Amino acid sequence: MKQILNRLFEHQFLTSDEAADIMINIGSGKYNENQIAAFISVFLMRSITVDELAGFQKALLDMCHRVDLSEFDPIDIVGTGGDEKNTFNISTLSCIVLAGAGYKVSKHGNYGATSVSGSSNAMEQHGVKFTTDVDKLRRSIDETNLAYLHAPLFNAALKTVAPVRKSLTVRTFFNLMGPLVSPVIPRRQCLGVYNLKMARLYDYTYQQTGVNFAIIHSLDGYDELSLTGDMKIIRNSGEEVVRPADLGFKTVAQEDLYGGDTVEKASALFDNVLQNTCTEAQKNVVLANSAIAIQVICPEMSFADAVAQSKESLESGKALNNFKKFLELNS
Repeated sequence: MKQILNRLFEHQFLTSDEAADIMINIGSGKYNENQIAAFISVFLMRSITVDELAGFQKALLDMCHRVDLSEFDPIDIVGTGGDEKNTFNISTLSCIVLAGAGYKVSKHGNYGATSVSGSSNAMEQHGVKFTTDVDKLRRSIDETNLAYLHAPLFNAALKTVAPVRKSLTVRTFFNLMGPLVSPVIPRRQCLGVYNLKMARLYDYTYQQTGVNFAIIHSLDGYDELSLTGDMKIIRNSGEEVVRPADLGFKTVAQEDLYGGDTVEKASALFDNVLQNTCTEAQKNVVLANSAIAIQVICPEMSFADAVAQSKESLESGKALNNFKKFLELNS
């Protein structure tokens, strides 16, 4: 690691193979936490390259505990995190809304590293017991349209770096890795990113893999369709900048998206959305992100129709009732 760090401190870059070897060594416990923290810190000061990203991704996928859900052809809705906005669990709620609407979803998530409540925090607060049991995951997605995969259980490297990421409390390149290393390897993804440079990196990566995708970024820094201002959407077919009004919504204030200062408060807000007792702004943001994910599955569907499906799932109670069934199977 000393040799690696000296090279990186001299502004050198890693080849794809070198990046893969380092990630394998991290997963096998070869480096201590201080060495890992120093390595991660390099990428806080410069951007990760395409080759480095590809190497890290390959190693993590080679090491992960694979889960075959291909017969369900699920979508994953995920944000990179790291936007330091501490929003409520928008992408997780969108997954539940889609499941309530009848779409198959495999959610790959983790505890919050830079926010109070990540998707795994929200699930754990509701009593979900994380598992690698493929039969249980298959039953869950078969009966409730939703399977939840807690990232550290499926990849030793992600488990190894979890305490380092938590202690650093800043976004790291591991925020980039999560969406690319789901053990399901979904062919459909809706991904929120916190800056345009990262959006370009993912666009290039996805174009090489044949994934059907939507990459979303709010130009004021959110890794969601925040409805707080102009938003960029990048799809397989091209890209566009949209305003909230273009999507049929009012502009919302940033404080409307605040997720609370404790896991308990974030969980209560989560429940308010599912019970349709949240604010209009909170509901609209979930609907917008749900709709863009539906369009990944059904590209021919209009955004308005996708919003209508999402709204019906949430307001009819389908999303909530389906989530209750999910909890029964996974608690």
